[in-house]
Amino acid sequence: MADLNLNLTPRPDAGALRTGGSGLRTSTGGPRLLREKEQQELKSAVHHELIERLDLEKLAEAQETRAGQQQLFTLIQQIIGEQGVPLSSVERDRLAQEVLDELFGLGPLEPLLKDDTINDILVNTYSTVYVERRGILQRTNVTFKDNRHLLQIIDKIVSAVGRRVDESTPMVDARLKDGSRVNAIIPPLAIDGPILSIRRFGSSPLTAEKLVLNKALTHPMLEMLRAAVAARLNIVISGGTGAGKTTLLNALSSFISDRERIVTIEDSAELQLRQEHVVRLETRPPNVEGKGAIKQRELVINALRMRPDRIVLGEVRGEEAMDMLQAMNTGHDGSLTTIHANTPRDALSRLETMCMMGDIRLPEKAIRTQISSAINIIIQVARMSDGSRRITHISELTGAYSDVISMQDLFVFEKEGLGENGRVKGRFRSTGIQPRFGERLTAAGIALPSGLMDHSVEI
Repeated sequence: MADLNLNLTPRPDAGALRTGGSGLRTSTGGPRLLREKEQQELKSAVHHELIERLDLEKLAEAQETRAGQQQLFTLIQQIIGEQGVPLSSVERDRLAQEVLDELFGLGPLEPLLKDDTINDILVNTYSTVYVERRGILQRTNVTFKDNRHLLQIIDKIVSAVGRRVDESTPMVDARLKDGSRVNAIIPPLAIDGPILSIRRFGSSPLTAEKLVLNKALTHPMLEMLRAAVAARLNIVISGGTGAGKTTLLNALSSFISDRERIVTIEDSAELQLRQEHVVRLETRPPNVEGKGAIKQRELVINALRMRPDRIVLGEVRGEEAMDMLQAMNTGHDGSLTTIHANTPRDALSRLETMCMMGDIRLPEKAIRTQISSAINIIIQVARMSDGSRRITHISELTGAYSDVISMQDLFVFEKEGLGENGRVKGRFRSTGIQPRFGERLTAAGIALPSGLMDHSVEI
């Protein structure tokens, strides 16, 4: 073990250490459980003492190796012991780990971020933290010291990706190292205190096969989507908040060949593509003077000059919709994107509306023609009442007739009620309609298995 010389010798004045006049040093006796306020004060005292003994350079050096982290952990335990507060070994270890989390991690959030069963972390001011597990919201006993402490954690998150949050910019989107999506809003917009929302994305995203195991779709549906991506069809994934659009986009992107150059465009980078040739672009918010913002539309236009084989737009939400459609219609086949909508037909209506947001004034008929010729498939995903996510429609666009975009469902999920423990019952079934893009699949050398369009699966 490499010795970083972290000075594990007790200080001569260790017995005089205090934690801020709160009377934490008790008379001799057995360990007792500390109140939340006492724990926060004890951690603050240990933190300050640690900074006094080690400069920031030494702390950073200790973090880089496992041996250094262990020595640092031992030093923190020693400082806790010097406080004169009788604690059990379990409590002392826990407090030492919490001090480490404050130094190098995100403080009270670290245990939640290490829990793979948690999908969302919702911090409603410093004293209230909720998590979502398997679609169910649960309140935790996690708290911060105060709103100032929570603000420090928020600033630590957003500054790591080159963004800021303050009174002049009280709303911010950011991301964690594992790709998890972060949104923070602080006073004066948040009346009661800072609000932090984290949408978890694990370091290993769900694969298409795992989605089948989770009954989000069936094998025949997966085979059709695999063929559609390989044949470079343009696909839009539609769904509500938390329906699993980004998860499905990650899964579908795994079917793209490693020989293709992929350009991704996002407001906050969270896609986890595994191909070798991936170029990631991210929007930029305005600076302190309100200038320098780079929007998705500008990135879409620039991406066309980067010789992409595929363009993957994390979410279309504004005037960039028209530029995306034009890209799909001018040789950039195989593009993928997501959109917020409740049904495939609503997704088309939203696209029309977003195309009208730009400075290009086109009649509705021209916009609908653009949409019908650019997009091949709309996949509708939904979050069920039991928290499960399922693909409810795979729909094909077949053209625009009499100012109406024609669309046909290929696969649907039919909800039939609730079973035991409130689980949603239903069945996936094909409509029996043969897709018109079959010729595109044949031209790409892809043959769908026989009987693919004639199946029904109950769950």
